[in-house]
This record gives sequence, structure tokens and C-alpha cells, in this order.
Amino acid sequence: MAGSNENNPTMITHPNMQGGGLHQNHQARVGQKMMAPIGNNRRALRDIDRNIIGAPPYPCAINKRTNFQKFAAQVSNMHNYVSEEIKKPCNPSTSVELNDSTIIDVSDCKIKPNDSDVPMFVQHTEAMLEEIDCMAEEVEMEDIDELVLDIDSCDKDNPLAVTEYIDDIYAYYKKVESSSCVPSTYMDVQPDINERMRAILIDWLIEVHYKFELMEETLYLTVNLIDRFLALKPVVRKKLQLVGVTAMLLASKYEEVSVPVVEDLVLISDKAYTRQEVLEMERMMVNSLQFNLSIPTPYVFMRRFLKAAEADKKLELVSFFLIELCLIEYEMLRFPPSLLAAAAVFTGQCTLTGSKHWSKTCEWHTGYSQEHLINCSRQMVSYHQKAATGKLTGVHRKYSTSRYGYTAKREPALFLLETTGFSSW
Repeated sequence: MAGSNENNPTMITHPNMQGGGLHQNHQARVGQKMMAPIGNNRRALRDIDRNIIGAPPYPCAINKRTNFQKFAAQVSNMHNYVSEEIKKPCNPSTSVELNDSTIIDVSDCKIKPNDSDVPMFVQHTEAMLEEIDCMAEEVEMEDIDELVLDIDSCDKDNPLAVTEYIDDIYAYYKKVESSSCVPSTYMDVQPDINERMRAILIDWLIEVHYKFELMEETLYLTVNLIDRFLALKPVVRKKLQLVGVTAMLLASKYEEVSVPVVEDLVLISDKAYTRQEVLEMERMMVNSLQFNLSIPTPYVFMRRFLKAAEADKKLELVSFFLIELCLIEYEMLRFPPSLLAAAAVFTGQCTLTGSKHWSKTCEWHTGYSQEHLINCSRQMVSYHQKAATGKLTGVHRKYSTSRYGYTAKREPALFLLETTGFSSW
């Protein structure tokens, strides 16, 4: 029997079994089955399964893939192929061999897509494809809704725009802006002046700034120097105007190319102070502030935020009009410079469009959502509403000229005053 096994390669012997009659008969049947020829019109069931499923013959054998797109493409191709195979009429001459003695004729086989005989994997595939389509639509809508524009792409070739590290610069400004803030209650420690006197001084300085045609950033630094100095030193009422003109002199030296001379500042003060007094106050202020003049004011943030809002000239003028109104108001010191700037841009958009709008790009670059800005914006609208009334109308007169596009004559966004449900800052 051993020699027979060596000469007949179709004979299979189990390694743990001895030769015998029953074992030999089993080997013979196996050998005959393996050598049995397959007719032209007959295919093994495993071959049919492989053609239909496009996967290994083992039921439910699905290869896991980590790449979602590849998996979706594979499922889609499989679904299309299966659908075509289902719709094809069966070949009448096709028969399937199950074993060596049983033949099943499939000439009358007709499969309908809606029959209960549809394979389970086909039903699962269709449901999966619908789910994939829904997921793709949701992802696409989210991408559209949350699109953040690259506001520096147009300045890639401009070396002055420093696009390589502009985001780092403003991240630093946000980090150190607290150094430019003053306590919103510092007037409590001033024995001889109050917030009303401060408002009169700044309203007058806005007109002086306009007459001297100084740069915009000079005005914001001037107001900041005044508040920081008053928060540190008590000042008598008759010296308050001296503090104001000296702060403008310092800000001009820091920001301007052509600085007003001391004599001009003495002249606009109606010669209430001498040149020596101005220089002495200048020395006192820079020492009290420890020569720290390089601080982020609202103007620094305004330029960046207006760019994020893709502002035109109208929005720019309205935003600066609103924030200059805030410079006069002592109570607005409780808001940090970046929030004041963001709220001015947001309120300016509401004033021009008549509706609330704050894009994802603005939210990304400012770091403030609409909910963070609404209370500050409501304060700005109230100041806009009363800008032409009372005695402190310097900002209104300035922005009522053709040079500033008659911006002060625009209707305020009163609908923001009706907004409720937001917590205060």
C-alpha cells in the first residue's frame, strides 16, 4: 500500500492513520473527485461566489481598511457590480456542481432586487452607501459654514506685511494687552478730578488731534498715556489739561514723523502753561510709566480686525467713529482694547447692513464670538444715539464732515439694544 501511495499523487493519507480497507476506499473517492474534469458549462460554487461577491468565498469575510475613502470606493464598486449581476438574466445552460453526483439546473433562476432572497450583504451595502452620501453632504456643509479665510494670502509678496509671523505678533499683543489696561475705578483715588473732567479733556484733545492732522494711532496712545498716568499719580484740576497736552506730545514723538513743537501745544492751551512746565510734566510722566510706551492700543487691533472683516471704506469709518466715542466714556475702560476693537467692527457691520453678522473668519482672528461682543456693542449703539446731543460733540462734528464721509449721520443699529439673553462682561 505504501508503494501505491508513492506512485499515485492523488492518494491522501492522514499522518495519524494506518492503512486499511475503509481508509483506502475513502482515499480512492477523494482521488476520483479531485481528478474529475469540470465541463464547459459547469463551474464550481466557490467560483460563482467569488465572481459575484468579489471577495474571499468565506461568508461575511470583509477586509477592514483604515482609509475611509478607499473603503467607500470599494463598497461603491461592489454595489454597482452586484446590481448589474442581479439584473442580468441567468444563462439557461448554466448548471452548478455541488458534488460528484448532484447537478442543479439554474435555467429558471430569476432574481428580483426587491425579493427577500436578495443577499443580506447587498441590503447592507445599499444602506451603507446612503449613509456615506449623507455623511459626505454633512461634512461638505460644515466645511462651507466654518470656512476661515486666509486674510494674508494677498500680501504674501509684501515684505512690509510680515505675513510669516503676523499671527505671532497679534498673539503677543493679546497676551500683553493687560499691561495697557487701567483699573476702571481709578477715579475713586483722585481727590480733585472726576470722570466728567476726563471726558471734557479727551473730547478737546480729539479736536486738537484733528486740527493738527496727526496720525490716528497718536490719538489712541495719547488717551492711554493719560489714563495710565492718572491711575498712578493724583492730579489737581488745574493741571489736568497740562497732562493732556504732554501726553499728546509724548505720543507724537513715538508715532509721528513730524512732531508738533512745544510752543504750539502751549499756544492751543491758551498759554495756560509755560514751556518749562510742559517739559517738567513730560519728565514726570515717562518716569512714572517707566518709559513703557510700546503697548497695544485699540487702534492696533482695529487694523487687523477690519482686514479680517474685509472692510471697505464705509465700514472702516463707522468702526473708528464708534470706538472714538468710547474713548471719551470712562466706563468703557472695563473692556480690554482687543474687545473694544472687535465690538466696534461688529457694531459697524450691524449699522451698515441692518442685521447681526459675525463671520467665522472674524471670530477666528479676533478671538471673540458674537455673544462676547453684544454687551459692548450695545453700549456703543447708545453712545451713537446720543452723539449729537450734549456738550461733548467733538467726535460727532469730526465725523460729520465730507472728509469722514458724513459717517456720524448714519442711523445707529438700534435693534442691538433689543437683544437679550447675553450675560454682561
